[in-house]
Amino acid sequence: MILSPSKLNTFLFFKLPSAFWCGVRVKSISNDACIVTVAHRWFNQNPFKSMYFAVQAMAAELTTGALVMIQIKKSGKKISMLVASNNGNFTKKATGRITFTCKDGKLIEEAIEKAIATGEGQTIWMKSIGINEIGDQVCEMNFEWSIKVKP
Repeated sequence: MILSPSKLNTFLFFKLPSAFWCGVRVKSISNDACIVTVAHRWFNQNPFKSMYFAVQAMAAELTTGALVMIQIKKSGKKISMLVASNNGNFTKKATGRITFTCKDGKLIEEAIEKAIATGEGQTIWMKSIGINEIGDQVCEMNFEWSIKVKP
């Protein structure tokens, strides 16, 4: 089974309903990159009339996590995945439709190959950038993923 945007959005509905109801949607995914969008709405806003930071974090994490999932599936091995740490930098109010992009598919592919070859757990930092409709960066979020081959 190939992971597609529609399959990942269905996964959101059943496994991450808070992200789904906030409007987080996968738009495209490949081995190398993932794009997720979310629109600022009343439902996901903060008291300052911009998108709540946690909604941005859900969308950003999904861009990285979906790439981890696709690379695990590609490996054919049973591999656990867990966010070990994260940080973010917010540079502008998030209003309108925000597009999050992660292009770190090759990095996670290499980490998975190393985990399989050595049998040791690996950690990798992956970056997601949030851009508004006029092309301005509103945030940059980093997620440290821990992966380990299951026995």
